[in-house]
Amino acid sequence: ISDQKPLGCWSVKHGQILTCPVVCNFETHEYIAVHDDKVLRIWKNEDINLDKAFKATLSADVYRIHSLPQAGPVVLFRGGGVRTLDVLLEAPQQEIENVISGEVIRWSGAFMEGQQPVLVFTTEKDEDFFVYVQKPKLSSLHKYKLEQQESAKPVCFTAHITNQTVTLLCLYSNDSVYQVLIPLQQDTEEEEEEEILSKSLLLNFSASETVLKGASLVALDKDHVAVLGSLTAPRKEPRECLTIWNTKFQTLQTSKELPLGTSGQLWCYEENFFLIHGKVLTVIMYKCETSSLAAAVGKLKCSQTSDVSSFVNWNTLEDEELVVSFQSQESVALKAESRMNLRSRRSAVTEQQPESLSIGQLLLNLKDASNYVLETELRKLMAKAPTPDLQATIGCVVTALTDRCKRNPKFYPQHFLQEIVETRDLSYSLCPDLMAVALEKKDMHLLQLCLERFPDIPEEITYACLKAFLSMSESHLQNIDVNLDSVICYIDVEFDNKEVKTEIVENGFGAEMDQDMCGTKIPKQSQPWSDDDSCPVGPQKAALLNAVLHSAYTETFLLPHLKNLPAGQAILFLRYLYYLYVKCSEKVNTTLPGIRSPTINQIMDWMCLLLDAHFTVMVMLPEAKELLSNLHKFVRAQVRFYSELNKIEGSLRELQRLNHLRESHTYSIEVLEII
Repeated sequence: ISDQKPLGCWSVKHGQILTCPVVCNFETHEYIAVHDDKVLRIWKNEDINLDKAFKATLSADVYRIHSLPQAGPVVLFRGGGVRTLDVLLEAPQQEIENVISGEVIRWSGAFMEGQQPVLVFTTEKDEDFFVYVQKPKLSSLHKYKLEQQESAKPVCFTAHITNQTVTLLCLYSNDSVYQVLIPLQQDTEEEEEEEILSKSLLLNFSASETVLKGASLVALDKDHVAVLGSLTAPRKEPRECLTIWNTKFQTLQTSKELPLGTSGQLWCYEENFFLIHGKVLTVIMYKCETSSLAAAVGKLKCSQTSDVSSFVNWNTLEDEELVVSFQSQESVALKAESRMNLRSRRSAVTEQQPESLSIGQLLLNLKDASNYVLETELRKLMAKAPTPDLQATIGCVVTALTDRCKRNPKFYPQHFLQEIVETRDLSYSLCPDLMAVALEKKDMHLLQLCLERFPDIPEEITYACLKAFLSMSESHLQNIDVNLDSVICYIDVEFDNKEVKTEIVENGFGAEMDQDMCGTKIPKQSQPWSDDDSCPVGPQKAALLNAVLHSAYTETFLLPHLKNLPAGQAILFLRYLYYLYVKCSEKVNTTLPGIRSPTINQIMDWMCLLLDAHFTVMVMLPEAKELLSNLHKFVRAQVRFYSELNKIEGSLRELQRLNHLRESHTYSIEVLEII
């Protein structure tokens, strides 16, 4: 999520339906899915085809799989039966008992109590709600009935376990949260009679005329809950918002409006909120500190302050949520510290001395400072930043600089920004505006550094860099400081920038042999882009293009942008890729010398991408015809060459075996005839 990159994608066959959420087995690092209610699939990250993954057909319908870090996955069936995954895989067709009769499961959760997994789920039947508590490894099952509430019914549930007690929180349709305490019993026999659970009012969301209609409830710790819902008031449109409440003191800690709307679902995992806001996945990091009355009351005094900031965004440049806000000390600190701090800000914070100011307040104070003072203070801030928050601090520093660049077109600390990118371990998501500003300022060196160092650059920005590099004239690039380490070892450059050619014949063929193998020999003067010609671009442009080749991308997202590349630039880029391809093929190990030089796989992948995006155009353009012809012939020659190598693979292995058998100190000359 932090890199905003999809890492894998798998799909079931047409007509099949995934019927419960996919989970990860923490012990084996495998994914577990169920499709069509009964078909279990297990696969690993390197598996490509889901249809070829492990498959087991079960005897009953699965409701949900819960994955626990220390205990492995637990499978809950629609009939209420529970099995650990390892027991289920021993006999997939084993009979699964029906624990519930005529009831429908509404919610389930899995927890660890000591070394034992505990599964809690709720069911509904004829407007009655029941709670089941199971310990799968001990075959323990307890059933309870939830006390009824007049004119209201549960909307959603959440739970946590503390001191051998299950605390079940129920969000009801009357805008209230009730708490139910269920002690974990030690006996292993099933209950003969169901016990009725009493509940106590924990929170009420109705305040004067404003009412919070909750849709999702998540327990953060024993004293805090998060509620996603809509805020309704007379004569006003409902507003969706995310709120955090202190259940110990029944106070609202913070709230954030979500104007783009949500799906009504809220997930929480390892101090991260996950919710759909508009069309993007928003991830919000938080941290709950020990609850105190002073903190709760202090928070209410500044309840208008919004502490929730959208930390991750998959639409990068288009979405305005990712813009760093310096409107409050707390919200800046959140961005800088990569967490949401629920501790109250005391009124004395305004009287803090400069040395104890938060990063956000310091940046606020520097907002109108002179360019020299801003750069000087930011250098000091980076030098003394504490190690745990160093990354976030540097991200705030870069963001402050780019904000100043956008407000003041004359301000651009080029060397300072290059120094930060070169010496600090940054990522695109920490400073999303940096590359956009560099593109606007045509800072090719900074873009080269970002492409080589950032692991999470969006495909749209990668394409923008490629287009900028290809459109830049060679004469202009000669006056720009660009790192040539990736090209200097295979493009020999004289002082007049003419490439010095050396003919290297490896891999069994050279230029002349290639033409002989392909049939008709094309006259030398009619081959402007043949493999024995010089590099089609200058060394500066080649170094910049190499940085693009090193940038990570997802083909699905990059291809639509590549189709917008002008035909002339696409042909020039393909000529350069062809040149690199030939250079790689001259070497026995198909590896270009130099630092950060492109690999043969990167070159081939980009050639395929470019041809996929522009094949029709290139076929129609006369100036591309010869290039495509030469590329086709060269690839065909290589296929033939490697085909011949495959034919003698067995003989070469036998030769290698004989070398191992031969005494190491014996000198001999042998003639092996390969037939």
